[in-house]
Amino acid sequence: MPLKIPNPRTPGTRNAALPSFEEITTQHPEKSLLKPLKRQAGRNFTNRITVRHRGGGSKRQYRLIDFKRMKDGIPGTVMSIEYDPNRTSRIALISYRDGEKTYILAPIGLLPGAKVESGSDAGIRTGNCLPLRLIPTGTLVHNLELVVGKGGKLVRSAGAGAQVLSREDIYVLIRLPSGEIRRVPADCRATIGQLSNVDHKNVSWGKAGKTRHRGRRPHVRGSAMNPRDHPHGGGEGKAGIGLTGPKTPWGKPALGFKTRRKRKSSSLILRERRR
Repeated sequence: MPLKIPNPRTPGTRNAALPSFEEITTQHPEKSLLKPLKRQAGRNFTNRITVRHRGGGSKRQYRLIDFKRMKDGIPGTVMSIEYDPNRTSRIALISYRDGEKTYILAPIGLLPGAKVESGSDAGIRTGNCLPLRLIPTGTLVHNLELVVGKGGKLVRSAGAGAQVLSREDIYVLIRLPSGEIRRVPADCRATIGQLSNVDHKNVSWGKAGKTRHRGRRPHVRGSAMNPRDHPHGGGEGKAGIGLTGPKTPWGKPALGFKTRRKRKSSSLILRERRR
């Protein structure tokens, strides 16, 4: 997806690099696959703010995405490529032979009219979903399962693609987009191809208002606050933070602090993303 650079006729377009949306084929989503989406504004079930700087923004409806891809042996046809306001990659509307319609994540090169399948008998084609043990080494995949039958959990953002490295007995070695190499059960499923909207990381909205439309509120630097409000606050003039490392407003380390829980999956990681 190339970006479009508008003529700098206003301050808001002077530094903007916006999505072109040229791969989108329809502006009307499938109504049977829409669901109301309540705004949380960064609050949890007790109504406490757990994620700061969230709120407002345009109204959205949730698109029901098929992450499991369990319709084995039933071919489907891509009807359209659509924009999803709830995720960075594009989505594809699939119409199966039995009449059911679903949304899937759209990889690069998946066009309207293409055929997609799932299951052990599916071919190695973009958009097909099959077990890892049947995918050749070197293939790029997305929507990667970690537990058989639970649906894809990893590699679901725009431009992401994991690479199948090798097979080890009941496991398959996968290189994730972060650089982490881990074992995944060979019966877990993945979808062939790299996800669409690769240039999402290069988008520059150009003005603060477009960020507000996306539900992001302004944030203030900790070094601009008072000491009572943030560990970085205080000092005469433009001072440093006065700490060995940056902290959150609650005094927890903000960089280099390991947040991954020690679970059984740690034994499946061969190389961490931070070498």
